[in-house]
Amino acid sequence: MISIVIPTLNSERTLGECLDAILAQAYPREGYEIVIADAGSSDATLEIARARGVDVICENPLKTGEAGKAAGIQKSRGEFIALIDSDNILPDAGWLSKMMEPFRDDEIFATEPIRYSARPGDPSLTRYFAWLGMNDPVCLFVGNYDRVSAVTGKWTGLDVPTEKRDGYLKVHPEKKMPTIGANGFVFRRSILERVNWEPYFFDIDVAAEAVAKGCGAIAKVDVSIIHLYCARFGDFARKQRRRIRDFLFFAKAKERSYPWESQRKGGIVLFAFSAVLVLPLIMQAVLFACRVPKGEKRLSLWHLPVCYATLWIYGIAVLGKVCGVKPKMVDRAGWQRSG
Repeated sequence: MISIVIPTLNSERTLGECLDAILAQAYPREGYEIVIADAGSSDATLEIARARGVDVICENPLKTGEAGKAAGIQKSRGEFIALIDSDNILPDAGWLSKMMEPFRDDEIFATEPIRYSARPGDPSLTRYFAWLGMNDPVCLFVGNYDRVSAVTGKWTGLDVPTEKRDGYLKVHPEKKMPTIGANGFVFRRSILERVNWEPYFFDIDVAAEAVAKGCGAIAKVDVSIIHLYCARFGDFARKQRRRIRDFLFFAKAKERSYPWESQRKGGIVLFAFSAVLVLPLIMQAVLFACRVPKGEKRLSLWHLPVCYATLWIYGIAVLGKVCGVKPKMVDRAGWQRSG
């Protein structure tokens, strides 16, 4: 049994498509359950979930997506757990079967898609991030990402040992761990006995801890997943503010364990210098344009605005930290109700 866990909070704009794609899977319906962990939606989220016949709806009193994953896992019963966000869409009917295939190898404890994809009608910003291969441009400078990027042509900038298998790469990230764990991450329930995951399931932290404790290898499967990350630039800025504020809050509370320290500082300095010099960002945009299909080349125009918005938002947050401002988690009240 596979438990598909989906955290929600005012997710009516994307949840229907997300669930329809899951229910369209060729994988037998009796072989998976759908668990919704809702953080108090005030829109049609729960009506959409019930109309699609989800198996379990539970509460997420701590509101965040990470808390929702933990709450959903607590109520699930599958031997395998698939983390699908409410803004994820499975691109074809064979997705779940392909994601499960590597588990025939007992050494593999988790699988993850190797790329993002987008549909022609999706917003241009959504398509840009799909081709960029990450949702935060700082990861490009750190060299730590986990989906194929049009800028580099690689699925990660880290030197990670891999074995090529039929339909996937078997990854051994014992020494360098990419930010694996989000948007289509599937794993064996048995690893939960060896990692910290309650009350907040920080996906990249859990994956890194599982590797550190010898749970085995990870498969990067030759499939994609659609992530409807941002339709508008304002959405992106809002999510970046949430990302950095939540990170600083939980890091101060010592609830984050992913080993950023060995790589983050140098990458952030490189990012800042590149923004000041401008030319490195332009060169990245050119590489992006060269590696995407002809009809998508104009998406490269998003690269500089995304980088400068990130520099500004992160800079303000870090400056506040230096000045002694106590970090606060972003309030989820009214989240996604603005448009």
